[in-house]
Amino acid sequence: MLEATSELLATEGLGAVTFERVAARSGASKTTIYKWWPSPGALAAESYFARSEPELVFHDTGDLLVDIRAQLRSFVRLLIDQGAGRVIAELIGAAQGDPNLSAAVSERYTMPRRLLAIDYFERARERGQLRADVDANLLVDQLWGACYNRLLVPDAPLNEAFADALVANALMGAAATEYRSNWEEQPLRASS
Repeated sequence: MLEATSELLATEGLGAVTFERVAARSGASKTTIYKWWPSPGALAAESYFARSEPELVFHDTGDLLVDIRAQLRSFVRLLIDQGAGRVIAELIGAAQGDPNLSAAVSERYTMPRRLLAIDYFERARERGQLRADVDANLLVDQLWGACYNRLLVPDAPLNEAFADALVANALMGAAATEYRSNWEEQPLRASS
């Protein structure tokens, strides 16, 4: 059912995801689909989450700049190169008027992703890479929120160069003095 939904999302968009069409594509009964998802939007959201989760693994090499840059680059590639940007933009838009979808997006996607990043930033703080007074929630908003802004308000490009600049800009101000001096001594290492 999730794969059938993912195919519909990729080819036709959120409006194509109906329980009838998913049932026809997947061979599952509509009753089964209704049993697991309260709305087509919630089904579409879960399909997106299942598809995006492997792409957004949050690695921890112990180097704040390298790890966050890799994470943001993966996020941007998922949105732009893999076509997930249109899908998440549609889900975010539809969630404004669908309480089931809004809950699904928050519970299964945005909040778990936010908590992974906050947890990472707390570990970076313990390693002495972030200042003690940095608000990890705000740092998440600055980094990922800027990407969502460029996705939803396409006045400027969303690409890996933007992700790199965003990470350097946001983290330079948030970094502990000693960690920041290490960045300034060495040119930024390119990571792919």
